[in-house]
Amino acid sequence: MPPQSGGVFRMPVIAKRDVDHEEKSRLHALRHSASHLMAQAVIELFPGTKLAIGPPIEDGFYYDFDTEHRFTPEDLPKIEQRMREIAQKNAPFERIEKSHEDAEAFLREHDDTYKLELLEGIPPDEKVTFYESGDFIDLCAGPHIDNAGEIKHFKLVKIAGAYWRGDEKRQMLQRIYGTAWESAEELETYIRRVDEAEKRDHRKLGPELDLFHFYDEAGPGLPFYSPRGSRMLHEIQEWMYDEHLKRGYQPVTTPHILKPDLWKVSGHLEHYLDDMFLVKDMEGGSQDGPLPGIMYGIKPMNCPGHMLIYQNKTRSYRDLPLRLFEFGTVYRNERSGVLHGMLRVRYITQDDAHHFCTPEQYEDEVKLCLDFCFDTWDTFGFDYTVGLKTRPDEFMGSPEIWDMAEAGLKKVLDERGIPYYIQEKDAVFYGPKVDFNIRDSLGREWQGSTIQLDFNLPKRFGLEYIGSDGSAKMPVMIHRAILGSFERFVGLLVEDFNGAFPLWCAPEQVRILTITDNQIEFANSVKRELTAAGLRVELDGRSEKLGFKIREATMQKVPYALIVGKKEVQTGTVSVRGYFDGDLGPMLPADLVSRLKDEIADKVARRKE
Repeated sequence: MPPQSGGVFRMPVIAKRDVDHEEKSRLHALRHSASHLMAQAVIELFPGTKLAIGPPIEDGFYYDFDTEHRFTPEDLPKIEQRMREIAQKNAPFERIEKSHEDAEAFLREHDDTYKLELLEGIPPDEKVTFYESGDFIDLCAGPHIDNAGEIKHFKLVKIAGAYWRGDEKRQMLQRIYGTAWESAEELETYIRRVDEAEKRDHRKLGPELDLFHFYDEAGPGLPFYSPRGSRMLHEIQEWMYDEHLKRGYQPVTTPHILKPDLWKVSGHLEHYLDDMFLVKDMEGGSQDGPLPGIMYGIKPMNCPGHMLIYQNKTRSYRDLPLRLFEFGTVYRNERSGVLHGMLRVRYITQDDAHHFCTPEQYEDEVKLCLDFCFDTWDTFGFDYTVGLKTRPDEFMGSPEIWDMAEAGLKKVLDERGIPYYIQEKDAVFYGPKVDFNIRDSLGREWQGSTIQLDFNLPKRFGLEYIGSDGSAKMPVMIHRAILGSFERFVGLLVEDFNGAFPLWCAPEQVRILTITDNQIEFANSVKRELTAAGLRVELDGRSEKLGFKIREATMQKVPYALIVGKKEVQTGTVSVRGYFDGDLGPMLPADLVSRLKDEIADKVARRKE
């Protein structure tokens, strides 16, 4: 069974997806209707505005506008007020069907260029739906609530830029985000949560704590770890490395670039090419192969390299399961519009692994992966949900193979009694998967762990093992990452702990604060003792007031501050202040080392609200 300790695996949260389906549908329709209300208000306030799209989203809605007016935060209250005035007219939302021809004529008459492009995606023989409310009508598939007067508890929250249809080569539009709820209490709770999340935003805290930085001159989506951030990353990676070894994994290292021929065999050229970075043949000699003029593809995934390592010798059933892991950096050409600090980047270091096993072994291997996921997220105390992702529209292999793989994952989840939801058509192209979706401080979900069952790539790469009967057989392959990517995990860690990290992975575990220069020599001796014990220690010997030093250490969320004054030098002690526990009194350095080592060994994960 999954762990239940620490409030980590919250079964009611997972079950809520089904229980609250009707409520979520109602909220979806309410927010969709609020986006129409906002669009009507903007058109009335800023004549000449053209509408693009305005869908409901998690916790809210948005609409994209093409207008000469440049929206500012001062515009939002004005738009909100006009929305309330329109809502008070209590106009119903009425569904109107038009033929494709009539819809096109209507949109051309109103010069709705963006809607005309959307109309092109609707088959000519299908009815086209519009929704009308009062003086406003919009091309829309719905659903909506009955009456605009039901939209009472809403707020417009921010302005952003957005390319039309997410294509940076297309028109840049202005997007206004809003949120809408059934009650004033829900709206107020959400606003408080957003305010708290903004304080915890890793894009703000990360640079403030000098963990990582982004540089415009280097390119978007490319984080740089500072020495402090690198120390924390190293501790997490070292812990994960040891956890892999305990579970029978073997480390490997593979190149960052591979020839296009290999990416053709893996299916990435067919299914993933737009997301890959390619390296041209600068000497003009590479005109053959699947991509003429391209020398290498920079790897978006590690799996082809691991399959080559599997192939480097004859494997027997006695060698299986074989578990290979790599902290491999991959590169994905994510659209600039979806980049989001450390949570969505273009270079990704994965705690990646691949299991090669017999058909009889794969259920136990999936269970091992699940246990690894539970143990890891339990250590850090994150909230998460578990999802089974099924065959997408574009896939590799046969439907029968996919059905078998999906049934295999479902069987393991059901036998273990793990609550999960099913998300249709959301798997990768080579196999179904189980995802652990981690909730950030705003309640949004990000993919963390993933376990993918693959019967296709072993066949395409001709992987074999010698069975007990002496014949060649094809192994089953499991693609697996626990943290998902270290970059995303670090971003989530910053937000969830609000920068106050568990002692064992904190970039700076102890800071020694002197009162005057007379204590520098003793403070240095304490630093040497603690450093020799493996602790990460800094000394603040500046000629500043002690109160200032304490406040600074607290602001930087250093787990332990040691105050050294005249009395401490005389007694050979340090006065200890814990970030979580406050004043702990005087301690001998040796006793402090013992206390901190116990806390590190226990992997204590505490949060200070």
